[in-house]
Order: sequence, then C-alpha cells, then structure tokens
Amino acid sequence: MSQMQIDQVLAQIRSLSSQIEPQAAPSAPAAAGPSAFATLLRNSIDQVNDAQQKASDLATAFQRGTPGADLPQVMIEMEKASVSFRALTEVRNRLVSAYQDIMNMQM
Repeated sequence: MSQMQIDQVLAQIRSLSSQIEPQAAPSAPAAAGPSAFATLLRNSIDQVNDAQQKASDLATAFQRGTPGADLPQVMIEMEKASVSFRALTEVRNRLVSAYQDIMNMQM
C-alpha cells in the first residue's frame, strides 16, 4: 500500500470523525437511539459497500463493452474498493483485539 493510498484512507476517516458532533456525557445510559460510534461505524461500512458496488458495476459495464467504461478507470475504482475494504478489515481486527483485551482484564 503506497503512502498516497494510506493518506487518502486517513483523510476519509478524519472526515467521517469530524462529522460526528461531540455529545455531552449523559448522567444515565441512553436507552433509545444508536451511539455516535455505532453511527460512524455504520456509515463507514456503507461507504465501503458503495465503493465495492461502484467498482463491480463499472467492471460489468467494461465487460459488456459499454462506451465510457475504460480499463484504467475500472482498475482505479477496483483498487479504491480494495484499499477501503482492507482498511475496514484492519479497523475490525483492532476493535476485536481491544474487546478481547478488555474482557481478559482482571477485576
């Protein structure tokens, strides 16, 4: 993975995190509505899914010989989808690792 791709993924993560407004700490746990973290995670998954869908649609259009679907564009979109999926997988792995560390803590 090149530095440029890593910078792009980091920029996407920063832009998503800046969209989430900091909330005041509630005195009691909120029973209704998803947390800001859950919303951020859902939006990230949706963006990765959209990127993969766009790359797949473009590849299908290229295979059918649709005008305007050229090979370099297909390859770029497929690489973007691949990078975003790998980034999402790494985030998932780190979340699972953090969860396991917390669960293994001594009380």
